[in-house]
Amino acid sequence: MIKISLEVREGAVLSRVAVQAESICRAVSIVKGRYPGREVRIVFPIDAEAFSIEGPKKRRPDETRQPLHGYFTKV
Repeated sequence: MIKISLEVREGAVLSRVAVQAESICRAVSIVKGRYPGREVRIVFPIDAEAFSIEGPKKRRPDETRQPLHGYFTKV
């Protein structure tokens, strides 16, 4: 499970919602279903600490943590 923030826009009105889902794609789908006809966008940068709600996975000692916003770009 992941947790991300999404912006929902209808005309000049902009709202933010936090969503928990199995994937980013599923989170966007959930919000689009809840707010039909509205523009839905992912809020960047994604907070790496809050992204995974299952807890941190074990890493090998030689692995380093990279910020998620370095791997995504705004569309």
